[in-house]
Amino acid sequence: MNPGYTLKKSLGQHFLQDEALCQRIVEQVDRRPGMKLLEVGPGGGAITKYLLEWKDIDYKAIEIDREKIAYLNTAYPAIHDRIIEADILDADRPFDGPFTLIGNFPYNISTQILFKVMEWKDQVEEVVGMFQKEVAVRIANGPGSREYGILSVLMQAFYKVEYLFDVPASAFNPPPKVMSGVLKCTRNGNPYDIQDLKIFTRLVKAAFNQRRKTLRNALRGTLTEQALTENEWMGKRAEQLSVAQFASLYHQYMLKP
Repeated sequence: MNPGYTLKKSLGQHFLQDEALCQRIVEQVDRRPGMKLLEVGPGGGAITKYLLEWKDIDYKAIEIDREKIAYLNTAYPAIHDRIIEADILDADRPFDGPFTLIGNFPYNISTQILFKVMEWKDQVEEVVGMFQKEVAVRIANGPGSREYGILSVLMQAFYKVEYLFDVPASAFNPPPKVMSGVLKCTRNGNPYDIQDLKIFTRLVKAAFNQRRKTLRNALRGTLTEQALTENEWMGKRAEQLSVAQFASLYHQYMLKP
């Protein structure tokens, strides 16, 4: 049966067709009357139809595929005038004030979406999203693991990150070649007092871009010479430092641009 749209590999489209899982994902949102909610990539409307049932929220969707927009407007009349035709990576802020973001994120841009969340972190209170499991685990893991990396530190500096559950390939059409996983990220109030995200990101990226090297070598040219010689963590590798330790380096030693 033709659903009224085509799947586009170029956009990384794998549409969720397990209704129980669709409802389970939607249920992870901390729903509050009057809240603002942005769905990224509604596609064929797998979770959209459940979100549109929430009459007490301000809902918008962002979609780049015009064919899917036409389909959604026909299949779900309640979505009229709520779709932003744009690429999420280039989009303007969809709301004034705080909002929640939800989506079955295309695997090919899922990490880039989280960098967009970081750009909007002063407004994005919560993210509920589906990712390739490998990516979701990487974001949620802590220090000492091979998966722990740049996005782990950046997201955990500003959000409480929870890996919620697996989603098997059989739940999708077409089935992807990998397992998926659902994350929930809840803004934590910036407990490390990181005021300059650009500088903090530069520190974290420099540390992990040469993750096999000790921090003394990886961070040469990024941290002050004082830090490289006196700080006891410089003999460690990036994956051994906690988010709090990265924040400490940022506050004590970072060179200003």
